[in-house]
Amino acid sequence: MALQFDLVVIGSGPGGYVAAIRAAQLGLKVGVVERESLGGICLNWGCIPTKALLKTAQVYEYLQHAQDYGLTVKEAGFDFEAVIKRSRGVADGMSKGINFLFKKNKIETVMGTGKLLAPGKVEVTRADGTKETVEAKSIILATGTRARQLPNLPIDDKKIIGYRKAMTPDNLPKRMVVVGSGAIGVEFAYFYRTMGTEVTIVEYMPRIVPVEDEEVSRQMEKSYKKLGINILTSAEVTKVDTSGAGCNVFIKTAKGEQQIACDVVLSAVGVQTNLENIGLEELGIKTEKGRIVVDNFYQTNVPGIFAIGDIVPGPALAHVASAEGIICVEKITGHNPEPLNYQNIPGCTYAQPEIASVGFTEAEARAKGYDVRVGKFPFSASGKAAAAGVKDGFVKVIFDKKYGEWLGAHMIGANVTEMIAEVVVARKLETTGHEIIKSVHPHPTMSEAIMEATAAAYDEVIHL
Repeated sequence: MALQFDLVVIGSGPGGYVAAIRAAQLGLKVGVVERESLGGICLNWGCIPTKALLKTAQVYEYLQHAQDYGLTVKEAGFDFEAVIKRSRGVADGMSKGINFLFKKNKIETVMGTGKLLAPGKVEVTRADGTKETVEAKSIILATGTRARQLPNLPIDDKKIIGYRKAMTPDNLPKRMVVVGSGAIGVEFAYFYRTMGTEVTIVEYMPRIVPVEDEEVSRQMEKSYKKLGINILTSAEVTKVDTSGAGCNVFIKTAKGEQQIACDVVLSAVGVQTNLENIGLEELGIKTEKGRIVVDNFYQTNVPGIFAIGDIVPGPALAHVASAEGIICVEKITGHNPEPLNYQNIPGCTYAQPEIASVGFTEAEARAKGYDVRVGKFPFSASGKAAAAGVKDGFVKVIFDKKYGEWLGAHMIGANVTEMIAEVVVARKLETTGHEIIKSVHPHPTMSEAIMEATAAAYDEVIHL
């Protein structure tokens, strides 16, 4: 007999598990198919354990600069094995938390690999090779992504590694080349450099963190060079020779070919979707550019089959997947959810300094034809930043001159990932710059830089 549910979710990452819990709250009998660990990549190999590593690096960096705060710390050191163990413990705890939430909401977990057989029918292959059929009126695909592999960077998890091995290395390498400077690349570059590794970042685009505002990229490069990270932009790794004891990395630059010797290469060139062998072709489910085509409420072209998260168009971010999951199941259960506004999605990078942004960059806004007001407030002028010893960075805001619409905000500095939500909510509520200026912000805080930057856009800034 097949297992019977109202809804089956394939994948238990931040899209899948959130969709499952919301569906259970709305009265559905829910089953979740998961082949590895509850919580998916985010909780087990992405968002959460990397933040644990980054926090360790930040604490270690503080210890190394204790004298700046009038403190004396003698011979600060670390146990690298314990550092990794702490990160894995944090991840394991979060995964167990999802298991608790599933039990609380009477959600059944079916361990194994799911594949669509027909609308309303999923085949689950367990680890021992046995198969089971699961049936449901609605099916949500939330199979996520894995590390992207380039032909000239074949990941062997020994000398050329992906993000998983970067989180659980056998030892701390003396020299590392990081290929790619998106969030994954710059976060691991910060962690390893702070722990003592010589790090070189190789970025194909003309600047690091290339999706960010240009001024943010410049500040990040300045901060990273101060930290001792070597940065090569407009550069391409053409091959890696792993025949010796370490790696010899061949890099094509505007000045010619360079070679860098290192112990390990981290491939951080993005992710690719897990769409293979899940039954898409057999059911005729449409895909485009490696993503599943869905409507505003995540239904595919096959009625009753939905898709959310990294496998559909849009930013491949955990909070986006969660929002999509909630909207999807609310639509399935007859509610009237509002489609997600993909123009108001915050992006965060958790290195030091942190980066947070939402909306248009200044260049994008001008390219769209907006006449803009731009305000910028450096943390060097912030009392809280000075007191905390974290004066690198700034808040930059962009407004439309004609109507006062808040077009974008871009921040780099300490704790900015905790500050960006103010801008997201304000943009959702169609708040104008004048309303931000007249909203009293607490002093001294890092967040008052948002008010000051807004005041600067309207020529009312006090502390510059």
